Amino acid sequence: MSGSSVGSGAAPCRFAHYFVICGIDTETGLEPDELAGENFEQSPLKRTFKSKVLAHYPENVEWNPFDQDAVNMLCMPKGLSFRTQADQREPQFHSFIITKEDGSRTYGFVHTFYEEVTSPQICSAMQTLYQMHNAEHASANPPSSSSSSSSSSMDSLASSLDEADSPTSSSSSSSSRGGGGGGGYDASRDTLYVSKALCLITPMPFMHACRRFLSQLHRAVTAATAPPLPLESYVHNILYEVPLPPPGRSLKFHGVYEPVVCQRPGLSELPLADFPLGDAFSLLGVENLVQLFTCTLLEMQILLYSQDYQRLMTVAEGITTLLFPFQWQHVYVPILPASLLHFLDAPVPYLMGLQSKEGTDRSKLELPQEANLCFVDIDNHCIELPEDFPQFPNKTEFIQELSEVLLSFGLSPKGGAPPRTGTPAPRSNPGSTPSTPGRERKAAAALRELEDDGRNGNLAGDELAVLELLQGNATLERLQALAKRTGVTVARVDALRAGVKGQGTEGQGGRTAAEEEELRNAKLSVQLREVFASRFTTMFADYEAFVIQSSPDLESWLTNREQMHNFDKASFLSDQPEPYLPFLSHFIETQMFATFVDNKIMSQWEEKETLLRVFDGRIDKARLYNVRAPSLRSSNYQRCTILKESAQAIEQRLMKIDHTAIHPHLLDMKIGQGKYEQGFFPKLQADVLNAGPTNNKWSHRTATTQRRKDRHRQQTEHLNLDNDLKEKYMQEARSLGKNLRQPKLSDLSPAVIAQTNWKFVEGLLKECRMKTKRMLVEKMGREAVELGHGEANITGLEENTLIASLCDLLERIWSHGLQVKQGKSALWSHLLHYQAREEKLEQQQAESPVPHVAERRKSESAIGMPSLRVSVIQDMRHIQSMSEIKTEVGRARAWIRLSLEKKLLSQHLKQLLSRQALTKKLYKRYAFLRCEEEKEQFLFHLLSLNAVDYFCFTSVFTTIMIPYRAVIIPIKKLSNAMTTSNPWVCVSGELGDSGVMQIPKNVLEMTFDCQNLGKLTTVQLGHDNAGLLAKWLVDCVMVRNEITGHTYKFPCGRWLGKGVDDGSLERVLIGELVVPSGEEDSGRGCRTPPLQRSPSQTRRISITSLSGRGCKPTSAQIQEAIGEAVNNIIKHFHKPEKERGSLTILLCGESGLVGALEQFFHHGFKSARLFQKTVFVWDFVEKAVAYMESADQMGDLQETAEPLGMTCQSLCRYVNAINSTPRSIGKDGKFQLLVCLGARDRLLPQWLPLLVECPVILRMYEDSALLRDRSTVNALISVLQTLHDFPITLESSLVKGVDL
Repeated sequence: MSGSSVGSGAAPCRFAHYFVICGIDTETGLEPDELAGENFEQSPLKRTFKSKVLAHYPENVEWNPFDQDAVNMLCMPKGLSFRTQADQREPQFHSFIITKEDGSRTYGFVHTFYEEVTSPQICSAMQTLYQMHNAEHASANPPSSSSSSSSSSMDSLASSLDEADSPTSSSSSSSSRGGGGGGGYDASRDTLYVSKALCLITPMPFMHACRRFLSQLHRAVTAATAPPLPLESYVHNILYEVPLPPPGRSLKFHGVYEPVVCQRPGLSELPLADFPLGDAFSLLGVENLVQLFTCTLLEMQILLYSQDYQRLMTVAEGITTLLFPFQWQHVYVPILPASLLHFLDAPVPYLMGLQSKEGTDRSKLELPQEANLCFVDIDNHCIELPEDFPQFPNKTEFIQELSEVLLSFGLSPKGGAPPRTGTPAPRSNPGSTPSTPGRERKAAAALRELEDDGRNGNLAGDELAVLELLQGNATLERLQALAKRTGVTVARVDALRAGVKGQGTEGQGGRTAAEEEELRNAKLSVQLREVFASRFTTMFADYEAFVIQSSPDLESWLTNREQMHNFDKASFLSDQPEPYLPFLSHFIETQMFATFVDNKIMSQWEEKETLLRVFDGRIDKARLYNVRAPSLRSSNYQRCTILKESAQAIEQRLMKIDHTAIHPHLLDMKIGQGKYEQGFFPKLQADVLNAGPTNNKWSHRTATTQRRKDRHRQQTEHLNLDNDLKEKYMQEARSLGKNLRQPKLSDLSPAVIAQTNWKFVEGLLKECRMKTKRMLVEKMGREAVELGHGEANITGLEENTLIASLCDLLERIWSHGLQVKQGKSALWSHLLHYQAREEKLEQQQAESPVPHVAERRKSESAIGMPSLRVSVIQDMRHIQSMSEIKTEVGRARAWIRLSLEKKLLSQHLKQLLSRQALTKKLYKRYAFLRCEEEKEQFLFHLLSLNAVDYFCFTSVFTTIMIPYRAVIIPIKKLSNAMTTSNPWVCVSGELGDSGVMQIPKNVLEMTFDCQNLGKLTTVQLGHDNAGLLAKWLVDCVMVRNEITGHTYKFPCGRWLGKGVDDGSLERVLIGELVVPSGEEDSGRGCRTPPLQRSPSQTRRISITSLSGRGCKPTSAQIQEAIGEAVNNIIKHFHKPEKERGSLTILLCGESGLVGALEQFFHHGFKSARLFQKTVFVWDFVEKAVAYMESADQMGDLQETAEPLGMTCQSLCRYVNAINSTPRSIGKDGKFQLLVCLGARDRLLPQWLPLLVECPVILRMYEDSALLRDRSTVNALISVLQTLHDFPITLESSLVKGVDL
């Protein structure tokens, strides 16, 4: 036992942890694999049967316990497969990965070959199955059942291949790999073969080395002469005597026939990734790969699809290694065994690989959710992307740089380069095959087989360039086809290939072609990875400045982790170039970014995580080279500068081998064991393989370092907090937000599936809580910060990102536990079901409620507006009528945005889920939507979003037509409700205006359709003064967006008419959003407030009339109001552009600048009614201007300084332009216009002294007036000057018709 313990002590440094053999268990015989979901329609040779782990050595390794179910499932994901001598039986290679609960990974490398079945029981069982199958078939189908019943096996192979090609033939379309004797199996005539897998399980992904070792091991079994040593020697050697190469070093160890070399990157280099990235690029093309990479960074659901397991692994591992310095944090199963298809139901981001059956069509693939899915069809070199996701920054330059790297290695950036699977190439031109005569067809099939060998051949590194040669050369092709048919062994063909490749390369240091190929792959991979890594180094060069390190120690940080903000997102984004923002604002919300920041914070108290260490090192190095001011962020593309060095490092390691492992040697074995029988893998002797060597100096060395590490750890334990507690915290912190990192690949009892789903449900609820809280905190902005929650103001971009991620969460919730998938968006298809049911009910009731509404309209002008009906269906119809949205996913997102804006999201979803019969019909028992308590909590979290106002529908769908309803409310007591004149109205919003619309006479309400105006800002209301009753006293105008229900109130409270009030025939009214009364009664939609609650503040009903009522503001209040108004305008410009809202309201609205200045001018104004006529401030301005003009003519102003004269002229010009406008705006309207234009053109502070100096002031103002107090006026001027720094722009509705 002591021996094994020493061996295990060293094991973290061992190259391989386990050697495993999987295959058929002759004791239990043929067990059909129900989980793999095969149908019994298929001929028995094509069905799947259960495989078993026949042996694994050693029994167990303590830090990496052997997981029998997972290994068996992944070594043979399709179970056992049978062949006869008529089928091709090329060995195949694939890799897999097992991710443990804590996120650590082990790799498996599998060499699968076919071995003759010697057990008579199994042969006869297969024969019986065939007889049953044929009998059933004959009874079901008349004689013409099978098209491939011809006796010649070659013909049958070719014809079944053709069938697999033509999508119509279903009989053989689901056949496994390339045809296979349709003639069935007859024990007397045929030899039966079954698949067997040899597997190495290793801590690091040394793919090339493992592939070469295993293929040599297999070659030893098939060779005519016995291998030099018993196979146990080689297995024992790789398990116990080959160490992992140290970082930055290379290692040579010995296989059965030739040495195998592997190398490991140094500490400052990119971590090891041995899967050939060039292949991934060739399979998908650069453009597709960059899109797939972007989807991965944004944590979408990613499903890879291919017939070839190794391709699935190559693309999955390729994409995840490119994420450096980030790591994929969610479910990662690059090969999803057939029995685990229900994982596709997982409502979380995932990266999974699914094996496609030959001949099956993508459209037949039933995926539970596609709203956020990136589907990658590797064999057909195409990719289906989710809707609207942001593009990777500098995408075109980035693709350009990658293409140059590929071209320098002779690969086409377009991808889909020589396919290494035999199937897609011919399929691209299906028309040609059937038309050829029989002999050529056979040749084609045989050639295809040969190409197939290109995918699974024994040669370790056999690569694209070889195949290009083979496919390009007709003579070679014929030669190969001939060779194949005359039965030349594969080894020679491989040698031929190697020779072809080797002619040009043998000269370099005497390496074999395979080694050359491997070196070329490694150099290409590392250069491609460097290009990706350098993008992140430039994009996140200053990330450290925004990490918030607020905790004194690890323990307090871990305990408060959930409440804390770890990264200053708002500041980080404001520091980035504009074009990067759409991508970055999404990316910094992902789990992988959060984990990256967590690792950064934890690195204060413990050793840096590897990727972070390398990344930080690179940033520091870049800083040394170019010191650049952090404020200057340019979006110029910076190319990667270290491509050459990175490739050289690898080449040097492979040229000069640093370490050589002990050679395989004879073991202390019982005589007669390890005997050799050609073609059969022997039963290995367990006792020698279960324990490592006792006297190995290398294992001793690592054991001492292990002891030293243990001692060190004990010391730090005393210093640090109790280690178990710390470990518990660490695990908790790391697992934050990663609902379920890795599904267990074994024991699939219903209980386990239920528990997995329960974890999903809990995870979804937690995610919903976090997201709604984040949305609220962000949205409440300033108030939230004052209340002690993290970050300050949210940007529109960030809000959009949060809402998009809410849409994604809802889609995931709705697709969890679906019975049958319909359409790409699970939420929308549920809504459609609901709509169909409700409309049916409506028809049945058939009492149309329309007349009822009409009656209410008649009496309603007193009330304002009829309330909008709250209806899920109505909102759906609005969305359905929007021609801009083409897809179901788009409609679902638009519906969510609309409901959020109307504050009805929670209510609508509650309504939708209240139809329990429908929910039961659509969802399985374990689905989130059928967990009552969680569903209630979820709706409650969504309800909290009603606390804030969103404009996420209005602001996104800016081009759609929207119906608006406008109601004009006159003051009845004082005015005639009717007017004989012809009124008109023009509504303006942030996105445009409706144009002038005539209102039909004596109708106080109208509806109009108009392109989305955005948030409404002003209404112009006027009439043409015709007829006897032309005067009109309007209280306010109400306008409602009939889709979102937002209602705006535009208070007026003044007359329109000549000879009354200030004689105005039109007024510009400033709007404010009406908060629906009775918000607490959330069951009702938006209603306009009862009119008794007229404008809260004393509206400017000509302030002169106010003065009569004795509620004059004091001079202090007036000055305060001006300061407040100017402050608000300055604050407006300090907000990010997308957040600013309407400047018009700050100028002309309640407590706006115009109102405040009007008060200032009214203070001490003598507005006594001379002959019953009110005097207005505008009268004073006109008189002052008239005085200046006459003084100018008399030459009085000649002596004054030049600038003053200019100012005089500008004031006169502006006043005259306003007076000569064709619009009939009244005197107060003109004053408003003057203030707005003066603020825009920065002239107000220059005009004020002119008005004060003017002698007219003595006549029109009392001595105590503010305007006659020099110090107050100077203070006002300096306040107004602060506005000069900002570009004030005026809405067209204000300045229309003024000619300056």
